[in-house]
Amino acid sequence: MKISIGSKIRELRRRDSRTQEELANTLGVTAQAVSRWESGGSYPDMEIVPAIANFFGVSIDELFGYHGEREAKVNALLAKVEELDMQNMREDATVDECIALLREGLAEFPGNEKIMYQLADMLNTAGWKRHRNWRYYEEKYTDSDDFGYIKYDCDPQKQNKYWVEAAKLFENLMKNGEDSGIVTNSICSLIGIYRLFGEYEKGKELAMRLPTVYQCREVMMTTAYDGAEQKRYLSQALLEMTDEFSELFMYALVNDRKNYETELPIEKVRGLIALFELLCDDGNFGVHHVQVAYLYLYLARLQWEYGYHDEAFSSLDDALDHAKKFDAFAGQETVTLTAPMVRGASYVLRARYTSGYRTIGILAEHLPDDFPMWCNPDYRKVRAEMEADPRWTDWVQRCHTEGD
Repeated sequence: MKISIGSKIRELRRRDSRTQEELANTLGVTAQAVSRWESGGSYPDMEIVPAIANFFGVSIDELFGYHGEREAKVNALLAKVEELDMQNMREDATVDECIALLREGLAEFPGNEKIMYQLADMLNTAGWKRHRNWRYYEEKYTDSDDFGYIKYDCDPQKQNKYWVEAAKLFENLMKNGEDSGIVTNSICSLIGIYRLFGEYEKGKELAMRLPTVYQCREVMMTTAYDGAEQKRYLSQALLEMTDEFSELFMYALVNDRKNYETELPIEKVRGLIALFELLCDDGNFGVHHVQVAYLYLYLARLQWEYGYHDEAFSSLDDALDHAKKFDAFAGQETVTLTAPMVRGASYVLRARYTSGYRTIGILAEHLPDDFPMWCNPDYRKVRAEMEADPRWTDWVQRCHTEGD
């Protein structure tokens, strides 16, 4: 690559309305030396390059004209890792390859926040995929009612090499990162890792730094506008909070084993589905078809477990219906909600669903692998019984059939 530092110095000097003499005096060189740099007759010594960059308030990469090339290479690397990671949705197919590529990228671009974050996130993923027997229901050992809740087996998790390294990277980003989004995401990931390590107070301290629900972006956007724009943001806030509420509600449900002593879980999951139907009463759930499909998967598991076998397969059909409606969005740029309460809410599909469980076009075919989505309490007996029913085979075949 041709070095063009001289022309860049001239461009920056003219941008800032500075003279050659001003730059020369700051650097301790002659104005003639600056003139020769700008004409390409010579180059500044490498020892003073940082001072030149500082004078103009730019990075050394930008001074040498490498900024665009650097960003292009970083983005190409991240795109390649994202494509490979698509194969890891339910397997451990390319985790090592992704980690290796990101390590190479970080070696080439030390301190790059995007690469560092993706490496930490991939290591975190590896920790989950390669660690077993990490969660259990605490048994009753005393007369106290403080039992039956999900606990984490912290001691072995502290030795999980993937989580240990991920935590160090996230901590680095949290302390030194300049991208506010990456810093916030790193804090959120660290809170989860600290829980796995049994370092609850450290996680609590980080959580207390974050905004309250009432200060989150979705709520604040509803107060930033009026008229049609406010309606749009109110719609999106309602949907986003319903989606997040359903996740928290499901974790609260499975977290307490005592909830399963009656048919209460069936009632509660039906209630969550009804909440989405309350907002999307015209049948267009947009991207939230995903969450409703998963709720129906878990409802099917519960119905079978409590003896409602026909209803269980009806719920599987409902899950498939929602999954296929979501898959029908494949190829679209955006999806917009149309029901009265959420009219105008829209999502850029590429930005929201590019990898993981929620990939457009293949959700339906992966439903049998995902069943029952939330795995607590132990679902293996229920799954074995349902797989022995001929209706399961028929449902799986329909999951892999294109169209309705």
